[in-house]
Amino acid sequence: MEQYKSEFIDFMVESDVLKFGEFTLKSGRKSPFFMNAGAYVTGSQLKRLGQYYAKAIHDRYGDDFDVLFGPAYKGIPLSVVTAIAYSDLYGKEIRYCYDRKEVKDHGADKGSFLGSKLKDGDRVVMIEDVTTSGKSMEETVPKVKGAADVEIVGLMVSLDRMEVGKGGVKCALEEVKDLYGFETNAIVTMADVVEHLYNRPCQGKILIDDTLKAAIDAYYEQYGAR
Repeated sequence: MEQYKSEFIDFMVESDVLKFGEFTLKSGRKSPFFMNAGAYVTGSQLKRLGQYYAKAIHDRYGDDFDVLFGPAYKGIPLSVVTAIAYSDLYGKEIRYCYDRKEVKDHGADKGSFLGSKLKDGDRVVMIEDVTTSGKSMEETVPKVKGAADVEIVGLMVSLDRMEVGKGGVKCALEEVKDLYGFETNAIVTMADVVEHLYNRPCQGKILIDDTLKAAIDAYYEQYGAR
C-alpha cells in the first residue's frame, strides 16, 4: 500500500471521521464501521484532506484534466481544497466548479453552477466523499454534460465501502462506471483499512481486533460486492 494511503487511514481515524462499532445506515443495514466526512472541521484537517485527494487523483488520472467538480453539498469544500492542494503539490492550476441544489434566477451568478464556468472541451474529474448508491451521480452527471461539451474523466471518492449497490451485485462505484463509462476510484478501500488497522495500534489502541474483524467479515458476507 502506498504511504499516503496508510497515512490517510490514520488521518480519518484521528479526525473522528472513520469510526468502528455498530451503526444503523440510511439503508437500514447495521454496519460495524461508519464514515462521516462532515467531521473534517478545522483548517489543518481540510488542508491535509485536499492533499490526500490531490495525490490520489494525480496517481489515478495524472494531470490531463481541467476542472474538479464537487456535487453539492459535501463535494463543494472537497473541490476547493483539492484544487488548492493540486496547485501546491504539482504546480498545475486546476479550476473548480460545483452545483447548486436550486437554480438561482437573478444576479451576476445566476444559474445552476458556481466557481469556474464549464467550457466545451473541458476534461472533468468528479470529487465526492463516498458513494453508496450512486444517486448523486444520477443527479449530477446530466447537469455537467448539459452545461457544456465536456468529458468526465473519472470520479474520486475518499472511501470505497465495497458493498453492493442498487443492483445487488456490484459495488456502487462499479455501477457508476458501468452506467456512465468513466473511471471510478477511491483514495482507499475498506480492504485497505482492514489491512492497515487489523491488530495494529492507532492512537494507542487496537481499533480492529479479532472480534471487530469477524463482524466486518460477517457484514461483507451479507452485503459485500461480488
